[in-house]
Amino acid sequence: MELYLKVRRAHFQDGLSGWRIARDFGISRDSVAKMLAYSELPGYRRTALIKRPKLDAHVDQIDHWLAEDKVRPRKQRHTAKRIFERLRDECGFDGGYTIVKDYVRSKKRGSREMFVPLSHPPGHAQADFGEALVVIGGVEQKAYFFALDLPHSDACYVRAYPAANTEAWLDGHVHAFAFFGAVPQSVLYDNDRCLVARILPDGTRQRTQRFSAMLSHYVIGDRYGRPGKGNDKGKVEGLVGYGRRNFMVPMPRFADWNAFNDYLEERCRKRQGDILRGHKASIGDRLEADLASMRDLPAAPFEACDLRSGQVTSTSMVRYRGNDYSVPVAYGHREVWIKGFVGRVVIGCAAEIIADHPRSYDTGDMVFDPVHYLRLIERKIMSFDQAAPLQNWELPDAFATLQRLLEARQGKAGKREYVQVLRLLERFEMEVLHLAVKEALQMRTVSFDAIKHLVLCRVERRPPRLDLDLYPFLPRTNIATTSVSSYMSLLAGEQA
Repeated sequence: MELYLKVRRAHFQDGLSGWRIARDFGISRDSVAKMLAYSELPGYRRTALIKRPKLDAHVDQIDHWLAEDKVRPRKQRHTAKRIFERLRDECGFDGGYTIVKDYVRSKKRGSREMFVPLSHPPGHAQADFGEALVVIGGVEQKAYFFALDLPHSDACYVRAYPAANTEAWLDGHVHAFAFFGAVPQSVLYDNDRCLVARILPDGTRQRTQRFSAMLSHYVIGDRYGRPGKGNDKGKVEGLVGYGRRNFMVPMPRFADWNAFNDYLEERCRKRQGDILRGHKASIGDRLEADLASMRDLPAAPFEACDLRSGQVTSTSMVRYRGNDYSVPVAYGHREVWIKGFVGRVVIGCAAEIIADHPRSYDTGDMVFDPVHYLRLIERKIMSFDQAAPLQNWELPDAFATLQRLLEARQGKAGKREYVQVLRLLERFEMEVLHLAVKEALQMRTVSFDAIKHLVLCRVERRPPRLDLDLYPFLPRTNIATTSVSSYMSLLAGEQA
């Protein structure tokens, strides 16, 4: 540029001619003419199209391969090197690799998608799910985290689940709205099958039943991105990546899911103090405009569960999501409804709840409540020792003592009476029954009638009246100690 300036001064100020300037500065007259014609360096200017005599005959074939790649997985598309090899081996191309590489690069650059910067009005949201590895209860597993973003303020909410199913989507909304204390006017979603059952030919979405119920409960407008186009909801897509990098590195380790979600909620709250690039106010300050445009929460939260119907089997089990859950045997072979929550499974018949189990995310698992089977076991007492629902039932030590005494005194009838004692759990709490069993053992009055009497006295808060003169039918347990003389008498009899 310095030479450029000297040449132009020499001509326009000093009046020197072009050939004189070329001689004095040692440059060509064409260069001098160009410097005098342009006030700045014009750069390289191509005057004719690039001629590719060897490649032009194969351009249509290259374009066809690149067009096919658009529907292929990203990691299974042609590279410039692979196109060159195919042209050489299949099409008789005898040109060089560089000209193929330059053409492919220009075609791919021209086909890359461009985006329009968007502005986001307050009061609207975007939602999505992401994945990350975590350690919960000492077990490394994949966590699926729900992410809801308010694009106007960039405020966010993140919550983790064992699976990205219908109940997790619904539960994520319920907790997010409670976190913000308000409901967005609309939420932008992708076309997840938990939300959209079907995309109709005209582009409208046929929602799933529970998702429609949630939208109706909170009166939310739902919007959807194009299938396979994550950039339609770029804000929440960015939040998923941000949450994974900032909330889950290093790998989170928590005792349970509740502790993990408390941590995520605290991180979301802390982020509201950040000032993002391009803004002068913090996320929390800008959140005020979002909250002012959002609606108030309804009086009660939505029941975030998957709702299905089922039928009780002959073993008094109901199948839900690949696992079996027990119900009382009185409801065998009947139609029931099932509510699958994130952490539990509730089963009911008509208007009555008949079972409530912790949720299992394994496959082929059998979740028992032993109390459900006691009525049947009492009638089929020979199944007691092999009954699967009772195998891993952890009862206080007093129950084992009670069982041993009853069976030693009455045999099979004692085993049945022990089951009758356990059936008191159908109406009373374990703590109350445990105290009654311990008291009966201390009083050495071991029977179903005595224990039931002690339970009722505790519930009604009145003193027990276990006087054997008043209740002679209550058997007293006598535990004798073995003396050495007893063994000696046996030995004496043998000698005789």
